[in-house]
Amino acid sequence: MSEKIGLREAMSIGIGGMVGGGIFAVLGLAVSIAKGGTPVAFLFAGLIALITSYSYVKLSLAYPDRGGTVKFVNEGFGQSIFSGAINNLLWVSYIIMLALYSSAFGSYAPNLFSLTGDRALDAHLFSSAIIIIATLINYYSIKVVGAIESYAVIIKLVILLGFVVIGAYGLLGNENLPQLSPESWEAPFNLLVGGMVIFVAYEGFELIANAAPDIENPKKNIPKAYYYSVGFVILLYITIAIVTVGSLPFSEIASAEDYVLAEAAKPLLGQVGFTIITVAALISTFSAINASLYGGTRVSFEIAQDDELPHELTSNLWNQPVGLMITAVVTLIAVNTLELESISTAGSVGFLLIFAVVNFVGVKKASAINGNKVIPISGFLLCSFALVALIVQQYGDNPTGVIVAVSVVLICFVMEWIYKRSEAWKRKKSRE
Repeated sequence: MSEKIGLREAMSIGIGGMVGGGIFAVLGLAVSIAKGGTPVAFLFAGLIALITSYSYVKLSLAYPDRGGTVKFVNEGFGQSIFSGAINNLLWVSYIIMLALYSSAFGSYAPNLFSLTGDRALDAHLFSSAIIIIATLINYYSIKVVGAIESYAVIIKLVILLGFVVIGAYGLLGNENLPQLSPESWEAPFNLLVGGMVIFVAYEGFELIANAAPDIENPKKNIPKAYYYSVGFVILLYITIAIVTVGSLPFSEIASAEDYVLAEAAKPLLGQVGFTIITVAALISTFSAINASLYGGTRVSFEIAQDDELPHELTSNLWNQPVGLMITAVVTLIAVNTLELESISTAGSVGFLLIFAVVNFVGVKKASAINGNKVIPISGFLLCSFALVALIVQQYGDNPTGVIVAVSVVLICFVMEWIYKRSEAWKRKKSRE
């Protein structure tokens, strides 16, 4: 019997999943797109996450399963080519998130240690090294992964909340405060797109679904776990965005885009604040890499068990599913070949599509899950509109990111189609 977890632990899973490496990786990117309207961009993204969490609440209560999103997609569409492709996309999206987190680690680490004197080369070395170290830890002991995550959640939240409190005080009389006025905002469409590019910073709430079977008093605690954790993170991100944009001129934010949160601590706390936030970023991204490696490996195992990937992925390599090594190797390739904006765009496209599908399942299964259709329909339409808006805008500014994102989706569908056809052919030959 597994030990039941309460509301606090369930919220920690959601908050820890969202406040991982995402905010450290994409804050500067959001400011570059939305300028003074960055807090509004985070609000747009957060509202889509909050609306989508309704579908997750109802589906988690109706179909509590450690497969989480994989289970919901299969319940909605059966074990078909479509469901298999979407579940494969979930695994690939985990890999993209790993690339995002390790890229953030590589951007912050050279602020403390220089290996070669070349910042760009150092970033790649640190990004690659942290993936390898986290992979070794996952091979060594899953308990160590859990222990790291437990302590990391507390440390990063304490430091980020401290940053918010001290930073808010530092805004009083700051000469950059006018940057937050509507005159400094980008056009509404750009604010929406800015929120969608950094939507990956919210995706982690879906991890609560994997813990649904273990949550005590689920009818009461599952809804609270989703809504409280998403609501808290929305407020946290908006406040962090306000403090950052109000503390630094846009020129300094642009020059420190990859580690802007650390730079934003400088005006009030100087080099000490810069170092503290850098350490928080390294701890957060390291813990996020550890947890995402485990989560990605679990997803690949689940979908292979459901016959949506080759059954060889259920086999072990050095006492861990072979998907762990595949996930790590593909992450190493992605982080060393793609720019941060392309990684973030691909991740946001993947999760917006996945969440649109989950919302559609919420509509399709409304009577079975005792839910209304209005909220899931709203979530489906918002995710779909945001997805199209993101692709259209980014195709002009970042065509590589769009090409990568669309290619990933198409590859997931083509590979699933090939796999299903080959399995059907094998079954036909065996009957003959």
